[in-house]
Amino acid sequence: MEAALRSAKDFVEGKDLENIEYEQVRGLAGIREATVEIGGESYNIAVINGASNVFSFMNSDKMKEKQYHFIEVMACPGGCVNGGGQPHVNASDRLTIDIRSVRASVLYNQDKNLLKKRKSHENGALNKMYKTYMGEPGHGKAHELLHFKYTK
Repeated sequence: MEAALRSAKDFVEGKDLENIEYEQVRGLAGIREATVEIGGESYNIAVINGASNVFSFMNSDKMKEKQYHFIEVMACPGGCVNGGGQPHVNASDRLTIDIRSVRASVLYNQDKNLLKKRKSHENGALNKMYKTYMGEPGHGKAHELLHFKYTK
């Protein structure tokens, strides 16, 4: 989500902005919310991790209280840093180390300190996918496969 928000801010505000952090949506809580400012407008965003939290969020009063402009959903509890594709950690280490927090911290530090391309529109693999398969972002196949509208 952070890379997409950085790209949106660049495009809307018409300049290459550096060092934008969206710490409000970081962490391991099952549901995180924030309001971010882009181009003088406020946008409500949420990050949900763990499938059971999707149902909690959708059925809560939150959806009645405000309109959300961007919701990121990750199926694994703790998000992708705790998913099945991660290296196995033995049981004794899991008892003494909060693996999710350590993994999340490493990813945030890599994002901030190691990555030169921190925005979605600068991602080479993503750009190649659009060029060879999806076509123009937000149109045709890309829109059909990547944009969803949910209603109750």
